[in-house]
Amino acid sequence: MPTYLSHLKSKLPQTGTTIFTIMSGLANEVGAINLSQGFPDFLCDEKLIKLVEQFMRKGLNQYAPMPGIVPLRERIAEKTESLYKTKYNPDTEITITAGGTEAIYAAITSVISEGDEVIIFEPAYDCYAPSIELNKGVPIYVELQPPDYLIDWQAVKKLISQRTKMIMINSPHNPTGTVLSANDLKQLESITQNSDILILSDEVYEHIIFDGRQHQSVLASPQLAERSFVVFSFGKTYHNTGWKMGYCLAPAELMKEFRKAHQFIVFSANTPIQYAFAEMMKEPAHYLGLKDFYQQKRDAFNALIKETPLALKPASGSYFQCVSYDSFTDEKDYDFAVRLTREAGVAAIPVSAFYHHSNDYKMLRFCFAKENETLEKAAERLMEFFKKESR
Repeated sequence: MPTYLSHLKSKLPQTGTTIFTIMSGLANEVGAINLSQGFPDFLCDEKLIKLVEQFMRKGLNQYAPMPGIVPLRERIAEKTESLYKTKYNPDTEITITAGGTEAIYAAITSVISEGDEVIIFEPAYDCYAPSIELNKGVPIYVELQPPDYLIDWQAVKKLISQRTKMIMINSPHNPTGTVLSANDLKQLESITQNSDILILSDEVYEHIIFDGRQHQSVLASPQLAERSFVVFSFGKTYHNTGWKMGYCLAPAELMKEFRKAHQFIVFSANTPIQYAFAEMMKEPAHYLGLKDFYQQKRDAFNALIKETPLALKPASGSYFQCVSYDSFTDEKDYDFAVRLTREAGVAAIPVSAFYHHSNDYKMLRFCFAKENETLEKAAERLMEFFKKESR
């Protein structure tokens, strides 16, 4: 090793390759159906693709304004007021980002300093803790347990200290598919009242919510909205996660700090795609119909695997379904996920990967944002695998 590398100190010494990369790589290696990483295997709306091409051919291929193009920010403001009865100023309170993950990182970078504590609920999406640690903050974990993954707000209260700078929430939740209730937000209001605690609310699956439930957004609570960064994703809503497009809403003073970080992380997001989304958002049906579209897929997938030993509680939101294999084997979830990929030809994510201590509750996460044919083939492979194992 060169001398200069021997002195290199990792900023994330406990962090390795993400579980998404590992399981997707293994799925590609063995030819498995990839229900692990969260992306659709179907095309986004043809109209959207044509709009992107149209704006590219118009020559709109150079840098967008740092906060995003005005028409798109205006559409977002209109949508936010329509859905959540809350007004955000497109000029000072809305920023277009290079995906939800960049928005989360920019929000944390803008306000978290050395020693600041950030409460996160785990299982947690895997970018949360590293983003805090890269800014020398301290993740404070609240463990949620299956099958309901309910938040014990009294336990959260006990974790609040003078160093608590932020609480991060995620609903609909990845990986569990649970959603926060109106009472959860009231509890959060109570905990943060008369404090300087900020909130980062990850709401990228806002439109993917099932069984007549309503998405409980912090945007609808003036008390919470005034202290919140709220993150959304175009990729989750319009079926194009590879475009890496999202946005963040926050009060002007918070957004001012957010943009200071954002401008030096990416400066601005993809220009022609912003113009295309601005046009698509004129038709709310594209996102308002998402819950029915994905509920059909959830129900179809759950019905297809009903005869397997996999036990589940139907996801309340997101496009992920967690299943328990506890009655089938006592293998560690990572080991079983790898074996399922190699032997059944279906890749899933072990939920222990979302806990900082790799808590193993014998749970796997499947992504059902797939063509019905893909889900049917995956279910057939799973059925065949379990039949062989039971002989």
